[in-house]
Amino acid sequence: MQIITSLLHNLNYGTILLLMLLESTVVPVPSEFVVTPAAYHAASGELDIWLVILFSTIGADIGASINYVVAYFVGRPVIYRFANSKWGKMCLLNQEKVEKSERYFDDHGIVATLTGRLIPGIRHLISIPAGLAKMNYWKFLLYTTIGASVWHSILAVLGWYLHTIVPEELLDSKIAEYAEYIKLIIIALVIVAIGYFIIKTYIKKKKV
Repeated sequence: MQIITSLLHNLNYGTILLLMLLESTVVPVPSEFVVTPAAYHAASGELDIWLVILFSTIGADIGASINYVVAYFVGRPVIYRFANSKWGKMCLLNQEKVEKSERYFDDHGIVATLTGRLIPGIRHLISIPAGLAKMNYWKFLLYTTIGASVWHSILAVLGWYLHTIVPEELLDSKIAEYAEYIKLIIIALVIVAIGYFIIKTYIKKKKV
Protein backbone atom coordinates (compact mmCIF):
# COMPACT_ATOMS: atom_id res chain seq x y z
CA MET A 1 0.00 0.00 0.00
CA GLN A 2 3.06 2.26 0.16
CA ILE A 3 2.86 2.66 -3.62
CA ILE A 4 -0.78 3.79 -3.42
CA THR A 5 0.09 6.30 -0.69
CA SER A 6 2.87 7.66 -2.88
CA LEU A 7 0.48 7.98 -5.84
CA LEU A 8 -2.09 9.78 -3.69
CA HIS A 9 0.54 12.37 -2.83
CA ASN A 10 1.52 12.86 -6.48
CA LEU A 11 -1.76 13.39 -8.28
CA ASN A 12 -1.61 14.04 -12.00
CA TYR A 13 -3.77 12.76 -14.87
CA GLY A 14 -1.79 9.52 -15.12
CA THR A 15 -1.95 8.71 -11.40
CA ILE A 16 -5.64 9.67 -11.28
CA LEU A 17 -6.37 7.22 -14.10
CA LEU A 18 -4.29 4.47 -12.46
CA LEU A 19 -5.81 4.93 -9.00
CA MET A 20 -9.37 4.93 -10.36
CA LEU A 21 -8.53 1.82 -12.39
CA LEU A 22 -7.41 0.10 -9.19
CA GLU A 23 -10.47 1.38 -7.28
CA SER A 24 -12.77 -0.16 -9.89
CA THR A 25 -11.13 -3.58 -9.59
CA VAL A 26 -10.70 -4.96 -6.08
CA VAL A 27 -7.93 -2.75 -4.71
CA PRO A 28 -9.19 -0.61 -1.79
CA VAL A 29 -8.51 2.89 -3.14
CA PRO A 30 -11.13 5.40 -1.92
CA SER A 31 -12.17 7.58 -4.86
CA GLU A 32 -13.06 10.39 -2.43
CA PHE A 33 -9.36 10.80 -1.65
CA VAL A 34 -8.34 10.84 -5.31
CA VAL A 35 -10.88 12.88 -7.27
CA THR A 36 -11.69 15.39 -4.53
CA PRO A 37 -8.06 16.42 -3.84
CA ALA A 38 -7.39 16.48 -7.61
CA ALA A 39 -10.32 18.89 -8.07
CA TYR A 40 -9.04 20.89 -5.08
CA HIS A 41 -5.76 21.36 -6.96
CA ALA A 42 -7.64 22.09 -10.17
CA ALA A 43 -9.33 25.01 -8.40
CA SER A 44 -5.87 26.51 -7.85
CA GLY A 45 -4.94 26.04 -11.51
CA GLU A 46 -2.61 23.03 -11.11
CA LEU A 47 -4.93 20.71 -13.04
CA ASP A 48 -7.96 21.02 -15.31
CA ILE A 49 -11.16 19.90 -13.56
CA TRP A 50 -12.71 18.52 -16.76
CA LEU A 51 -9.64 16.40 -17.41
CA VAL A 52 -9.73 15.21 -13.79
CA ILE A 53 -13.29 13.93 -14.35
CA LEU A 54 -12.38 12.49 -17.77
CA PHE A 55 -9.28 10.57 -16.65
CA SER A 56 -10.92 9.32 -13.46
CA THR A 57 -13.86 8.02 -15.51
CA ILE A 58 -11.58 6.36 -18.09
CA GLY A 59 -9.73 4.69 -15.22
CA ALA A 60 -13.00 3.49 -13.72
CA ASP A 61 -14.09 2.11 -17.10
CA ILE A 62 -10.85 0.17 -17.54
CA GLY A 63 -10.94 -1.23 -14.00
CA ALA A 64 -14.61 -2.18 -14.25
CA SER A 65 -13.94 -3.83 -17.62
CA ILE A 66 -11.19 -5.95 -16.06
CA ASN A 67 -13.64 -7.16 -13.39
CA TYR A 68 -16.30 -7.79 -16.03
CA VAL A 69 -14.00 -9.82 -18.31
CA VAL A 70 -12.58 -11.89 -15.45
CA ALA A 71 -16.05 -12.68 -14.08
CA TYR A 72 -17.38 -13.40 -17.59
CA PHE A 73 -14.73 -16.02 -18.31
CA VAL A 74 -13.74 -17.58 -14.96
CA GLY A 75 -17.21 -17.87 -13.37
CA ARG A 76 -18.58 -17.73 -9.84
CA PRO A 77 -16.56 -20.51 -8.11
CA VAL A 78 -13.21 -18.91 -8.98
CA ILE A 79 -14.46 -15.44 -7.98
CA TYR A 80 -15.61 -16.77 -4.60
CA ARG A 81 -12.35 -18.65 -4.10
CA PHE A 82 -10.35 -15.48 -4.70
CA ALA A 83 -12.66 -13.43 -2.43
CA ASN A 84 -12.06 -15.90 0.41
CA SER A 85 -8.31 -16.16 -0.19
CA LYS A 86 -5.50 -14.31 1.57
CA TRP A 87 -5.17 -11.99 -1.44
CA GLY A 88 -8.88 -11.28 -1.38
CA LYS A 89 -8.75 -10.39 2.30
CA MET A 90 -5.80 -8.06 1.62
CA CYS A 91 -8.11 -6.26 -0.80
CA LEU A 92 -10.79 -6.05 1.94
CA LEU A 93 -12.84 -8.53 -0.07
CA ASN A 94 -14.88 -11.56 0.97
CA GLN A 95 -17.61 -13.78 -0.47
CA GLU A 96 -20.32 -11.92 1.43
CA LYS A 97 -19.45 -8.64 -0.31
CA VAL A 98 -19.50 -10.30 -3.73
CA GLU A 99 -22.86 -11.93 -2.94
CA LYS A 100 -24.22 -8.56 -1.80
CA SER A 101 -23.29 -7.02 -5.16
CA GLU A 102 -24.90 -9.98 -6.94
CA ARG A 103 -28.15 -9.54 -4.98
CA TYR A 104 -28.19 -5.85 -5.87
CA PHE A 105 -27.68 -6.70 -9.54
CA ASP A 106 -30.36 -9.41 -9.46
CA ASP A 107 -32.85 -7.11 -7.71
CA HIS A 108 -32.39 -4.14 -10.02
CA GLY A 109 -31.35 -5.65 -13.35
CA ILE A 110 -28.98 -3.99 -15.77
CA VAL A 111 -29.74 -0.53 -14.38
CA ALA A 112 -27.83 -1.71 -11.29
CA THR A 113 -24.64 -1.20 -13.32
CA LEU A 114 -25.44 2.52 -13.42
CA THR A 115 -26.87 3.08 -9.93
CA GLY A 116 -24.42 0.65 -8.33
CA ARG A 117 -21.52 2.92 -9.31
CA LEU A 118 -22.87 5.45 -6.81
CA ILE A 119 -23.31 3.18 -3.79
CA PRO A 120 -20.50 2.64 -1.25
CA GLY A 121 -19.56 -1.02 -0.86
CA ILE A 122 -21.19 -1.89 -4.19
CA ARG A 123 -19.43 0.59 -6.49
CA HIS A 124 -16.25 -1.34 -7.24
CA LEU A 125 -17.88 -4.79 -7.29
CA ILE A 126 -21.00 -4.25 -9.42
CA SER A 127 -19.06 -5.15 -12.58
CA ILE A 128 -18.55 -8.70 -11.26
CA PRO A 129 -22.23 -9.77 -11.34
CA ALA A 130 -22.56 -7.99 -14.70
CA GLY A 131 -19.81 -10.25 -16.03
CA LEU A 132 -21.24 -13.35 -14.36
CA ALA A 133 -24.64 -12.59 -15.95
CA LYS A 134 -22.89 -12.09 -19.33
CA MET A 135 -24.52 -8.70 -19.75
CA ASN A 136 -23.91 -7.08 -23.15
CA TYR A 137 -20.49 -5.44 -22.79
CA TRP A 138 -21.27 -2.20 -24.63
CA LYS A 139 -24.40 -1.63 -22.57
CA PHE A 140 -22.37 -2.41 -19.46
CA LEU A 141 -19.69 0.08 -20.51
CA LEU A 142 -22.26 2.79 -21.26
CA TYR A 143 -23.96 2.46 -17.86
CA THR A 144 -20.61 2.24 -16.09
CA THR A 145 -19.40 5.41 -17.81
CA ILE A 146 -22.55 7.34 -16.90
CA GLY A 147 -22.51 6.18 -13.28
CA ALA A 148 -18.77 6.78 -12.85
CA SER A 149 -18.86 10.23 -14.46
CA VAL A 150 -21.76 11.31 -12.23
CA TRP A 151 -19.94 10.12 -9.11
CA HIS A 152 -16.65 11.74 -10.11
CA SER A 153 -18.43 14.99 -10.99
CA ILE A 154 -19.95 15.10 -7.50
CA LEU A 155 -16.52 14.55 -5.94
CA ALA A 156 -15.00 17.17 -8.24
CA VAL A 157 -17.59 19.76 -7.23
CA LEU A 158 -16.84 18.96 -3.58
CA GLY A 159 -13.10 19.40 -4.14
CA TRP A 160 -13.62 22.70 -5.94
CA TYR A 161 -15.86 23.94 -3.13
CA LEU A 162 -13.46 22.84 -0.38
CA HIS A 163 -10.71 24.88 -2.00
CA THR A 164 -12.64 28.02 -1.08
CA ILE A 165 -13.03 27.15 2.62
CA VAL A 166 -10.35 24.67 3.74
CA PRO A 167 -6.54 24.90 3.87
CA GLU A 168 -4.80 21.90 2.28
CA GLU A 169 -3.56 20.49 5.60
CA LEU A 170 -7.20 20.02 6.72
CA LEU A 171 -8.43 18.67 3.40
CA ASP A 172 -8.45 14.94 4.22
CA SER A 173 -10.45 15.38 7.42
CA LYS A 174 -13.00 17.58 5.65
CA ILE A 175 -13.34 15.09 2.80
CA ALA A 176 -14.08 12.33 5.32
CA GLU A 177 -16.68 14.56 7.01
CA TYR A 178 -18.45 15.61 3.80
CA ALA A 179 -18.25 12.11 2.32
CA GLU A 180 -20.74 10.84 4.90
CA TYR A 181 -23.31 13.47 3.87
CA ILE A 182 -22.69 12.73 0.20
CA LYS A 183 -23.28 9.00 0.75
CA LEU A 184 -26.69 9.71 2.29
CA ILE A 185 -27.65 12.03 -0.57
CA ILE A 186 -26.45 9.53 -3.17
CA ILE A 187 -28.39 6.66 -1.60
CA ALA A 188 -31.54 8.83 -1.66
CA LEU A 189 -30.93 9.70 -5.34
CA VAL A 190 -30.36 6.04 -6.20
CA ILE A 191 -33.65 5.08 -4.55
CA VAL A 192 -35.41 7.75 -6.62
CA ALA A 193 -33.68 6.56 -9.81
CA ILE A 194 -34.59 2.92 -9.18
CA GLY A 195 -38.18 3.95 -8.48
CA TYR A 196 -38.25 5.84 -11.77
CA PHE A 197 -36.99 2.87 -13.78
CA ILE A 198 -39.46 0.52 -12.06
CA ILE A 199 -42.40 2.83 -12.82
CA LYS A 200 -41.19 3.34 -16.39
CA THR A 201 -40.93 -0.44 -16.94
CA TYR A 202 -44.37 -1.00 -15.40
CA ILE A 203 -45.96 1.63 -17.69
CA LYS A 204 -44.33 0.03 -20.74
CA LYS A 205 -45.69 -3.39 -19.80
CA LYS A 206 -49.17 -1.94 -19.28
CA LYS A 207 -49.09 -0.48 -22.80
CA VAL A 208 -48.17 -3.81 -24.41
